[in-house]
Amino acid sequence: MTTSVVEHLIGMFGRISAAIDDAVDELSELDGAIGDADHGITMVLGFHAVTAALQSARSDLSSASAVMNAAATAFLNAVGASTGPLYATGLRRAAQSLDGVEKLDQSAATAMLTAIPAGIRERGKAQRGDKTMLDAWLPASEAAALALANGAEMKTFWKEVVAAAEHGAEATRSMVAAKGRAARVGGRSLGHMDPGAASTVIIIKAMAEALSGDDA
Repeated sequence: MTTSVVEHLIGMFGRISAAIDDAVDELSELDGAIGDADHGITMVLGFHAVTAALQSARSDLSSASAVMNAAATAFLNAVGASTGPLYATGLRRAAQSLDGVEKLDQSAATAMLTAIPAGIRERGKAQRGDKTMLDAWLPASEAAALALANGAEMKTFWKEVVAAAEHGAEATRSMVAAKGRAARVGGRSLGHMDPGAASTVIIIKAMAEALSGDDA
């Protein structure tokens, strides 16, 4: 059963990487409006490194935690910018949250969706409303906890999580950036979606596609 969890998580990261590939130009265009126009490339580099590392170590990965820790290390090694440490910390927190997990059910998904933004917030010191990726991650985490509490079946669970992330990312258009490179442009960030929030939606959608099946 543990092997199944490992394979599902490896597949999840593969889906994330492919989805980021498809959106690379869109993400860099969003970043060009308020940042350095490199967010798409940064995310591609990070998740390509993750998928390569997981494939290379596949036979040695024996648990969900091991997959997450390997992903964290690979992302950090590939991405030296601020995004690297942020996601590495989030993925390491996710590894802790999935310790001993043998089924990626709603409870495990909620733990993962809670741990990732907790790690990101811990590392980056940002808060909701600062116009960062947390403005998509935190609503998704809250939606997961609510769906779990309400006993939502798996597809409904993920549908609500994705919708919350999308709403959160859209809301960043009305925010002025208070953290990261976008904060340097001040009021000129108003009206633009945060690229980190946009990539978060892509990641969460890919997670939903990978984990909403009955055999996850």
